[in-house]
Amino acid sequence: MLAKFTAYFLTSSNAILTDAAESIVNVLASSFAFYSIYLSAQPRDLNHPYGHGKVEFFSVFVEGSLIALAGILITFKSVYNLFYPHEIQFLLSGAIIIAVTGIINYILGYYLVEKSKVYNSLTLFADGKHLQTDAYTSAGLVVGLILIYYTKISYLDSVLSACLGLFIIYTGYKLLRKSVGGLMDESDFELVDEVITILDDKRDDSWIDIHNLRTQRYGAELHIDCHLTLPYYFDLTRVHEEVSRVDKLVNESARVPTEFFIHADPCVPECCHYCRMADCPVRSEPKSLDIAWVPDKVIRNQKHFN
Repeated sequence: MLAKFTAYFLTSSNAILTDAAESIVNVLASSFAFYSIYLSAQPRDLNHPYGHGKVEFFSVFVEGSLIALAGILITFKSVYNLFYPHEIQFLLSGAIIIAVTGIINYILGYYLVEKSKVYNSLTLFADGKHLQTDAYTSAGLVVGLILIYYTKISYLDSVLSACLGLFIIYTGYKLLRKSVGGLMDESDFELVDEVITILDDKRDDSWIDIHNLRTQRYGAELHIDCHLTLPYYFDLTRVHEEVSRVDKLVNESARVPTEFFIHADPCVPECCHYCRMADCPVRSEPKSLDIAWVPDKVIRNQKHFN
């Protein structure tokens, strides 16, 4: 941030000021992200039985809001300077400074994104993507500054700044959209697909079907509740064993720690035509259909024969 403002005072470039202003957002957003990561790592307590992971979505919301606000202010200032231009100078020196800061931001952003995959942290991912976006805008800015230097067309500075401002607004919007979706418990279909694929590939014959599968994300953990249809003649001990097997299977295979809340449903005669239990003592008709577990079927609140 200090380097970019140094470049701005050196050049008086509106485009460089745009990049420097976004760096203020980086600092503020990262400060809030630091606190949110600390808070989300706290253990569950009586007031927060699901943990503190939801704060990550709020952190991303704050970061997205700050980014969008910065983009709006930058765009307005750029349009103003189109009508009231000012002199710019030392563009090559400014371009070198911006290039160096862009390289640093990209390396740091890449590191944060990779760590977000290890720790399954939305905050680290958002902050890393933000820094990488900042690096891309810096790269575009360097190209623009060099173009202005050789063409001597000074109004390109404001045009470039306005374009960067609009791109920053779009980046903020994407983060806001992601955070609101998480706060409203929007399903993560990529994770749902992964969990369902694991269950379908390794399903036991006694697991007749799974339906009403719903997901919630709390920081680094995924919470799933679903209905598992089992043979009605299983005693409570056997039902508990099968439910535990489902839980263990997903947590050993999925990339996200998952907490299951499984409601056990008894089978009914209408399930027989797709039940895989070859030695079922109460079968009313032979198996005639094999139903794959896919999201479209599993998320519905109904057994598969409906």
